[in-house]
Amino acid sequence: MREMSAPGLPRTYPLATVPLEDAVAAQFRLLECTARHFEGAQLFEADAGVVPGAGRPRTTARVEAVLADYFGAEAAALVQGAGTGAIRSALGAVLGPGDPLLIHRAPVYRTTAVTLRGLGVRTHEVDFNDAAALQQALAGGEFRYAYVQHSRQRLGDSYDPGAVLARCRAAGVRTVADDNYAVFRVPASGVELGAEASCFSLFKLHGPEGVGAVVGSERLVERVHDDNYSGGGQVQGHQALDALRALTHVPVMWAVQSRTGTELAERLAAGEVPGVAEVRLANVQDRCVVVRLERPVARRLPECAARYGGAPYPVGANSRYEVAPLFYRMSSSSLDEQPELADWTVRINPMRAGAGLVLDILRRALEDLDDETPDPPDSPDRTRRPGRPAAPKD
Repeated sequence: MREMSAPGLPRTYPLATVPLEDAVAAQFRLLECTARHFEGAQLFEADAGVVPGAGRPRTTARVEAVLADYFGAEAAALVQGAGTGAIRSALGAVLGPGDPLLIHRAPVYRTTAVTLRGLGVRTHEVDFNDAAALQQALAGGEFRYAYVQHSRQRLGDSYDPGAVLARCRAAGVRTVADDNYAVFRVPASGVELGAEASCFSLFKLHGPEGVGAVVGSERLVERVHDDNYSGGGQVQGHQALDALRALTHVPVMWAVQSRTGTELAERLAAGEVPGVAEVRLANVQDRCVVVRLERPVARRLPECAARYGGAPYPVGANSRYEVAPLFYRMSSSSLDEQPELADWTVRINPMRAGAGLVLDILRRALEDLDDETPDPPDSPDRTRRPGRPAAPKD
C-alpha cells in the first residue's frame, strides 16, 4: 500500500532581518536611551507599589521612558499578561463592544481571538495581501481602527506590514500592531512604521514571565495606565529592571539567530540531511525554518530530536529558558489554514545553537525514525539512506 502524497509548501515571504552590524548599533542605542533616563545607582535599585502621582513604581516608569525613547514613541506602558495582555490592554483602551475592527483574512492567533471575543468587537476581514481590496475596505469610512499582526498568520502571506500601516494611516484609520515575534528582529516595529501602538511580550525577549509592553501614542498609553489602576496589576520595579537588563543583549542575539537560520535553510536545501523534501524560511510566529519531510513522520520527530538535545516544545518562543534548538509542529494558525501539513512538516528554530548542531540532531532523529518505521512493501531499496540496513521483514 502506497503512502499518501505529501502536500507541497507554498512560497513564503520572510520578513526582513537586521544585519549584525546594525544590531550592534541598535544595542548601543538602547544603552544610550537607558543613560538618559537612569542615573547609575538606579540600575541597581527597584521600588514597588502604587506610588502616589505616578500610580506605579518609579523604576517601572523609568523603563517605560527608555522604551518610548528607543522606539521614538510618545509613551509606553508595561503590563501583566505578556504579549496577549499588551494586545488586550491596547485594544481595550480604544475599542468598546460592537465597535468595528478591520483585521487580516486569516486564522487569528488563538489568544488574540479570545481577546477579540472578550472585547465584543465586530471584526471585518480583508485580505491584506490584496492592496486593492484593502484600499476599498478603508475607503468605506466604517473603521476607526485596524489590527495588524506583524508576523505572518499564513505561510503564504506576502503583505508588507509597513505598506498596510501606511494605507490605513492615509485613510484616517488608526492601527494597533501586534509586534510579537517581530520587534527587535525586524528593522522597524509597528509604531516606528506609523501604528498608533505596538504591542509585544518582553518574555519573548528574555525578560521575566508575564511582562508585556504597549508603546505608542500618549493618548492610548495614558488610557492603558488609567485602566490598570490596581496594585496587583502593576509591573513591579524589579520585573521592569529585569526586562531592561535582558533587552541589552537581545538585538545582537536575534541577528545571530537570523543569520544561523538562513545558513540552516541553505544547507538543508542543498541536501545535507537525507529525508528532507522541501525547505522554507518563514515567520510562522517566530522566524523559523519550515521543513517538509519525505515521509509523514512530523508528529514523531520532536520526541526523537529531544533524545539528542533538541527542545520538543516552546516555552515562550525565544524566552530566556530556550537555548536548545526547537523542533516542533507548525503553529496552530498555520495548521488551521493547512491542516494537511501536520503529518509532513515541522518548524525548526536554532535558538542559540549553530547550524551544525541543528543538522546533526535532525539527521539522527530521522535515522531513528527510519529504523522504527519499516518502508512500504513497494518502496525500492534505493529510497533508503545509503549504507543503512533494510528494515526487518515480518
